[in-house]
Amino acid sequence: MGLVPTRFFITAGKAASGISELNAFDVALIEAGIAEQNLLAVSSVIPIGAERQELTEMEMGAVTHCVMSQMRGRDGEVIAAGIAYAYRKDGRGGYVAEGHLHGSATDLDRELRDKMREMARIRGVELNEVSTLTEELRVPEGRFGCCVVALVFTEYR
Repeated sequence: MGLVPTRFFITAGKAASGISELNAFDVALIEAGIAEQNLLAVSSVIPIGAERQELTEMEMGAVTHCVMSQMRGRDGEVIAAGIAYAYRKDGRGGYVAEGHLHGSATDLDRELRDKMREMARIRGVELNEVSTLTEELRVPEGRFGCCVVALVFTEYR
């Protein structure tokens, strides 16, 4: 009936461009290894049994489902993007929280962990250890910058 992901990887990239925010975003996607996909944003549920894997090369142009965070900035700003994820203690899948801000990766990590605690609280579930990945960039003066972090689904049942 629907696509249920069985595998995923997590990746990140950051870049600066003298041309535009879009070009910085493109280079950040290249650094993350997902620039050749047609990225389709999905919400933040890890299905039961889905397992993390290493970065996987995918077919060029493939429609690729992901939970993605991005932050763009310019001229000396400090920007950060990131995700957090955790599996439920009862074995019934897990959740992903994404976030971005003008500020440090340390501040974002704290915010992401707070989001995960709240996701568990409102669902009335307990989570295993929360894992995070954040990317931070101080954008060089006169340039545009972008940080990208994504949880990318790769296989389905």
